[in-house]
Amino acid sequence: MTRSSDLIKRIGAALEHPGAASSDFDLNPGVVLPEGRVLRDAAVLIVLNDLDGAPRVTLTKRASGLKHHPGQIAFPGGKKDDTDTDLRAAALREAREEIALPSDAVDMIGTLPAHETVTGFSVTPFIARLTRRFEPISEIGEVAEVFDVPLSHVLRPDNYIVEGRMWQGQKRLYYTVPYGPYYIWGATARMLRGLAERVQT
Repeated sequence: MTRSSDLIKRIGAALEHPGAASSDFDLNPGVVLPEGRVLRDAAVLIVLNDLDGAPRVTLTKRASGLKHHPGQIAFPGGKKDDTDTDLRAAALREAREEIALPSDAVDMIGTLPAHETVTGFSVTPFIARLTRRFEPISEIGEVAEVFDVPLSHVLRPDNYIVEGRMWQGQKRLYYTVPYGPYYIWGATARMLRGLAERVQT
C-alpha cells in the first residue's frame, strides 16, 4: 500500500466515527442568532485526487460578480434543489455543473457532520476520491478558477490561523489556512479543519 492510499484509508476510517457538527460561530460563542432561525440544506464535495501520487484537494475560486461570497475559495457545491433525491445527489450535481466533474469519476469515502453557515445554510460535506482523470471546466459566471492544494497542508492543524474582521458591529473570528496565492478562510477553512481534527484523533 502506498503512502497516498494509506492516507486515504485513514481518512475513511476516521469518518466512520461520529463527530461534532461545526459552525461559522465556533470561535464566536457570544453571537446571538435570530429566534426561529431555519437553515436551508446544502452540500459540498471535497474531492481528494491522488492519481499523481501525493493526494490533493480540489477547490474553486468563486466568480467576482456573484452576489454571495464573490472571489472566495470554496468547494464545489451548493443548496439542495427540489430535483435532487438527497444531499449526496446535490453535491454531485453541483460538482458536475461547477467544474464538469463526472459523477462516475469519484468514489464516496464518507461525510463530515453538517456545518452551519452565517448565511443560514446547513452544509453537509461529502468526501470523495477521484478514480479517473477529468478536465475541469469552470462554470461561466459562477467559478473563476479550479485549483488544488496538497492534502497534507490542510491536514496539519498547525497551518490554521485564527483571524478576525468586523461583522455586524462586532469582531468576528474565523479560521484561515492560506496556501500560496490562495486565501482559504471561513466555512471552507472550518470544514477542512474539521477533517484535520478527525484524522489527527
